[in-house]
Amino acid sequence: MSEEVIRLVDIAKTFDGEEVLNKINLYILKNEFLTLLGPSGCGKTTTLRIIGGFEEPTSGKVLFKGEDITHLPAFKRKVNTVFQRYALFPHMNVFENIAFGLEIKKLDRKVIEQKVKEMLALVNLSGYEKRSVNSLSGGQQQRVAIARALVNEPEVLLLDEPLGALDLKLRKEMQLELKSIQKRLGITFVYVTHDQEEALTMSDTIVVMNEGKIQQVGTPIDIYNEPKNAFVAAFIGESNIVDGVMLKDYLVNFAGRDFPCVDKGFAGNESVDVVIRPEDIKIVSYEDGMLKGEVQSVIFKGVHYEMVVASAGIRWIVHSTVMEPPGSQVGLNIHPPDIHIMKKVGSS
Repeated sequence: MSEEVIRLVDIAKTFDGEEVLNKINLYILKNEFLTLLGPSGCGKTTTLRIIGGFEEPTSGKVLFKGEDITHLPAFKRKVNTVFQRYALFPHMNVFENIAFGLEIKKLDRKVIEQKVKEMLALVNLSGYEKRSVNSLSGGQQQRVAIARALVNEPEVLLLDEPLGALDLKLRKEMQLELKSIQKRLGITFVYVTHDQEEALTMSDTIVVMNEGKIQQVGTPIDIYNEPKNAFVAAFIGESNIVDGVMLKDYLVNFAGRDFPCVDKGFAGNESVDVVIRPEDIKIVSYEDGMLKGEVQSVIFKGVHYEMVVASAGIRWIVHSTVMEPPGSQVGLNIHPPDIHIMKKVGSS
């Protein structure tokens, strides 16, 4: 099993009497790319700042390889941070920005030059040493910020929405670049984002947060295919979430009929949330459908069509590579493994 690097123990944080984090417990492994994902105000950036030493928790502990660093100042921790705004020094060139932390440590000049050269090659900026940072594009400035953080050889790199200021094309390029850098260096990345696609693309582990609490921890595949509650299902990708009743193990009722499913362990006739991904609903002939409905709208999304099908008082979102025009009478089929049953929020 991989070595544990960071552990958060019952971390709570309040600002002006308002609870921002509610007893967060989390461990982060060596060489792991872990992403804190959630909507604005969910506590993900506060969690990152507590790990980095920029905030102290109201209660709880931060452990680094078993050592309590809760009250250790940021500059003494073996972590570095990359912010969305880059925080580069405008009066310094690229070389001077990257070398800054090494100069503070008073390393030998030849050592500094060698380390900066290696970092420039790592972030594909060889030859940019004497450039003014103000002359660089947003993506290039972000690479400089990453190089400046990595040159100090931190054991953990914290990244607070570092790609948020970039355009879509550049953001996607940098996602792949960051993942590649992390794998090549073999260090731990803790990444904050509200972008679900970004988290699914880059992460080994995703921590979904909402209202100061961890909702689910898992691999991207687990989080997408097996969401633990309706919030996770709705936040990670598109979902159809409808009311249902769990009649017994492996049998649920929703949309006016009974469906076999693969879930168990609920009380008889328990009210539940039923979650079905749009791509898991199959359009068939009207006669062959478990559900029958009418196509209300169609949007072409590039790789598939998104259709809204009205059936049994529910507007189902359906993704398919085959388009059925508005007004068509269609059948909908759903296979048991594609029906995900969740406890209602607030139920025990």
